[in-house]
Amino acid sequence: MVRRRGVEFAMKVLSTRRDGLEKVRKSLKRATFDPFEMSEFETKVREIILSVRQKGDEALVEIERQVGWKDCSADRLKVSQREMDAAYASVSPQLLETLCLAKERLERFHQNQLPKSWFIQENGSILGEIFRPIERVGIYTPGGLAFYPSTVLHVAVPAKVAGVKELYLVTPPDKNGNVNPLVLAAAQIVGVSAVFRVGGAHAIAALAFGTQTVPKVDKIAGPGGIYPMVAKKLLYGVVGIDLLPGPSEVAVIADETAPPDWVAMELLAQAEHGFDSVSVLFTPSKRLLQETAKRISHQLSKSPRRRYLEPALREKGLLVFTRDMDEAVMLANEGAYEHVALMVAEPIKLLGKLKHAGAIFLGMRTTVAFGDYLAGPSHVLPTAGTARFSSGLSVLDFMVRSSIVAISKEQAKILAEAAITFAEAEGLPAHAAALKLRLKS
Repeated sequence: MVRRRGVEFAMKVLSTRRDGLEKVRKSLKRATFDPFEMSEFETKVREIILSVRQKGDEALVEIERQVGWKDCSADRLKVSQREMDAAYASVSPQLLETLCLAKERLERFHQNQLPKSWFIQENGSILGEIFRPIERVGIYTPGGLAFYPSTVLHVAVPAKVAGVKELYLVTPPDKNGNVNPLVLAAAQIVGVSAVFRVGGAHAIAALAFGTQTVPKVDKIAGPGGIYPMVAKKLLYGVVGIDLLPGPSEVAVIADETAPPDWVAMELLAQAEHGFDSVSVLFTPSKRLLQETAKRISHQLSKSPRRRYLEPALREKGLLVFTRDMDEAVMLANEGAYEHVALMVAEPIKLLGKLKHAGAIFLGMRTTVAFGDYLAGPSHVLPTAGTARFSSGLSVLDFMVRSSIVAISKEQAKILAEAAITFAEAEGLPAHAAALKLRLKS
């Protein structure tokens, strides 16, 4: 227990045996991008999008002044090269080395994802696919409780490996219009074309339509709060988007061999992202669950970020005592969590049973924090159960694929009659006529 201002804190504990599987499942449900629940945000975001579309920079300045940057002006929306250089120079050599190490590891990982164009020949015909990079990409890097140079790298590196030439970064400034130097240094290291000090739904709209200062892009990638996420959802089709990532989340599956301190810190680390972060433990070990609860209380009592951690753990944290390890894996699969940490003696044995997860971390030493910074994969991952049908950001998200078809005279004779039958069955006489002309020739 942690007593704070007379109020006791304890993470919620449920047992599938005592409370029943359905009650546990109900408690594990979390917010998704429900179109009905988002309607109140959509109304406001539509107004913002329309304003930016009609007024460009003028709208960006008006909105930035409203949200906190009182002295915003159009000529300061773009971060100058002088500011970029000054920011880079202000960062310590150790931090610069860390950013470069992360960049190198991310590059090495994502180079393995590069697809190859391919062609086959069949009776003189050619079939195949060509992969090409998207030309212009916008990166959204959130602000708020913290700043995220890691996100700059985790979006920009796969884009650069894919071959994207133009990368434009938007990020919320502080009340004085400043962008964190470490974010600007990361942008320099990865080769971002330009940085703009603007955030929220208006930044997404600026990238989608273009303004006098912000270029129009082909795709927008990167996580953010509810307003930029709703803007991405509404503008899909005007511009490409990567994912609609919501609050960060982790599911830890642990057995009796897991150190309680390590398990506790894994849950606390995820809760550190914000009030709505999800931290869940699934374990068949009663001793581990009890010891983990004690360690969480102890760590909370001395954490400098307790005011963020405590609400997240109270509202979105859950310790689940399962009948066995198979039940733990089943519940994790049903939740399709952003991060799944297998803190068990033999994680490889469980790997094949995990069907739905944004990223899987094997073994005690592989904390999710490695993935957040420099393990290799991008930390932009599906959340809120969307790992059932989507994947983390990759090189493929920054490429387009064109199919190649060249039908030879010999194969036209073979395929035309069947294609004519299709066209006539679908009631499309012009299609059939086009095929008949080829057949006659």
